[in-house]
Amino acid sequence: MVSTGLMTFAAFIAISTLIALFAILLGGKKSEATSRLDGLVGPQRSSSPQRSSSPQTELLLGSGNRFKFLSILMPPGQDGRLRIGQRLVHAGLYKRNSLVRYLGVKSILILCPLGVGLIVSVTGLVTLQNGLMIGGAIALAGTVIPGLWLDSQQKRRQTVMRRALPDALDVIIVCVEGGLSLPASFAKVTTELVMAHPLLAAEMEIVQREVQMGRSTGEALKSFADRFDLEELRGLAAVILQAEKFGSSVVGALRVHSASLREKREQQAEKMAARAAVMMLVPTLLFIFPALFVVILGPAVFDIMELMSELNG
Repeated sequence: MVSTGLMTFAAFIAISTLIALFAILLGGKKSEATSRLDGLVGPQRSSSPQRSSSPQTELLLGSGNRFKFLSILMPPGQDGRLRIGQRLVHAGLYKRNSLVRYLGVKSILILCPLGVGLIVSVTGLVTLQNGLMIGGAIALAGTVIPGLWLDSQQKRRQTVMRRALPDALDVIIVCVEGGLSLPASFAKVTTELVMAHPLLAAEMEIVQREVQMGRSTGEALKSFADRFDLEELRGLAAVILQAEKFGSSVVGALRVHSASLREKREQQAEKMAARAAVMMLVPTLLFIFPALFVVILGPAVFDIMELMSELNG
């Protein structure tokens, strides 16, 4: 009787938690264009004098304050909150409800294993101690997996942008030499490279929107670099800011920057090719060499066994 009541109570708590978390994750869903505009019109202030934050980071942290019970999953201190917001932005999650959904998924990964472990232990399949220990171990892994996923998303976005940036600079240089302004050149990049580099085209569209809303081209590019935490983009933003400040020609600087990016891309390709030769040793040693040994030494082993049987006979 007691075990049945405890199992019913545990199931009720688990189902209620899942319903609440899924309601949070699905609530406030917006279209892609509206979410991007929300990221553009977010507050421009800096929350801390020691650490600056982008408008997208401010917007994420502001939306996360609506759900106080999720704040226990946030790092302590203002710097910790800014850090998790910046990690979400670097991973490409800068919609209005991205922080809430991230914390909701993290809550599910923590609470569900504990609830499942409790239910399984109540049914008698395992003891209560073992069920809670296994559930706690899986929940502990659930606290780490979302952060690892954010890091992998950031690295993937940085790799895609490094490959696309030299092509974009070539289009910008051709357009500027043809008499177009920098914002018009960015619009050309958005339309011409949308098929080859969709991520770059989407981010250039955000840069265009920011310029249309009154920001300078250099500031919009600096915000672009902050969304990716990419040194190549920061160099491009510095070139544009210097040209805007001193009125110098931007074409020559863009040519030098484009050449350096292509050289870095070639060096990265050579590094990956050299690494591939080393990585091929693992399947060679594990699968190819044993098969060769069997083929080469197999007949000799049978001959030796036959010879030994004749000698014993």
